[in-house]
Amino acid sequence: MSLYEWAAQLLLIALLLAAIPCILRLERGLAAVRRDRAALEASAAGLGEATRMAEAAALRLRATAEAAGRQVAERLAAAEPVRDDLRYLAERAEGLADRLDGLVRAARPMAAPEPALAALPAQSQAERDLLRALSQGLAQARGGG
Repeated sequence: MSLYEWAAQLLLIALLLAAIPCILRLERGLAAVRRDRAALEASAAGLGEATRMAEAAALRLRATAEAAGRQVAERLAAAEPVRDDLRYLAERAEGLADRLDGLVRAARPMAAPEPALAALPAQSQAERDLLRALSQGLAQARGGG
């Protein structure tokens, strides 16, 4: 063997010895990656399960919201006629209250109670009777007071 061959082999041995620590570090890193890969796979499986559970909960929530929406719509539909009836009764009551107020104002001077009653158009016999009773009550209150 020549001197060059010996030198080349010594250089090769030195390079191999220098590579051993790097190889050991690389092997430890690969082992850590293998361990972390198992943990990563377990985390991915857990995330997948959590996603499935969240989707199922979202579907249940959507179904509950739709059922509640239908129930509210049904109740609103049932309340519509009642609201309309109440509105009609309130308008009618306002009209009657205005007429009654006008009658009370007209009856206060009480100069001629019967012509004041005749001037107001009464819609029913019950209203005419009520107006007559109010007029007589006011006349008695003034006469007795």
